[in-house]
Amino acid sequence: MSAHIEVTSADGVVTIRMNRPDKKNAIDRAMYGAMAAAIADAGEHDEVAAILLCGLPGVFTAGNDIRDFLDAVAEDARLGHEVEAFLQALATAEKPLVAAVDGIAIGIGTTMLMHCDLVYASPRASFRTPFLDLGVTPEAGSSLLAPRLMGYQQAFALLVLGETFDADAAKAAGLVTTVVDADTVEAVARDTALRLAGKPREALQLSRRLMRGERSEVLRRIAEENAIFAERLRSREARAAFRAFLDR
Repeated sequence: MSAHIEVTSADGVVTIRMNRPDKKNAIDRAMYGAMAAAIADAGEHDEVAAILLCGLPGVFTAGNDIRDFLDAVAEDARLGHEVEAFLQALATAEKPLVAAVDGIAIGIGTTMLMHCDLVYASPRASFRTPFLDLGVTPEAGSSLLAPRLMGYQQAFALLVLGETFDADAAKAAGLVTTVVDADTVEAVARDTALRLAGKPREALQLSRRLMRGERSEVLRRIAEENAIFAERLRSREARAAFRAFLDR
């Protein structure tokens, strides 16, 4: 588990909070593992109806902890089993995922939202995936999910061009459900999760399963992306980009 992931449960809602303010909620391996375990565990309990993902006021997450991430790849030439477990947990989550985003959502902070059923963002939220700037490629199934969710050109602007989307642009593109004041964004997201918890549980789960469809395609794309991403991390382009990033 991780001291930087807080998991609480009340009234049918499991809340998973990233809490690493000194690193802007940059996600390390232990955090990935803790979030993966929390999502999987929620799926095993009938009393849980929904999962709320959130960060801290002013910051959702700065994305991967770069140094920790590179250490994981150096160990086994893969992304690290905690990262892979988290991506698989998102793709196979049995309960609805609701997100409250306030502040920056970088890299995985944006792509994880593509697995969420509802996303609430504050006006100061911003979404960016600087994959190509680091010499790597999209992850978390985003190369499949983003074009479906946003349309090809908007997805290309986000994932390849590395364009920053503010909250309104993200809503217009279909990445965000509703833009809510920063002071109330988490409360609104929590209230929505509680509303889901008030629905008949079996009907909720079956309806979500029908709408999300077969998961095998997403899981195959995640595996394909992971292999390419890990290969890219060993490329000359990526090594130079990460070295420059760490030397800043």
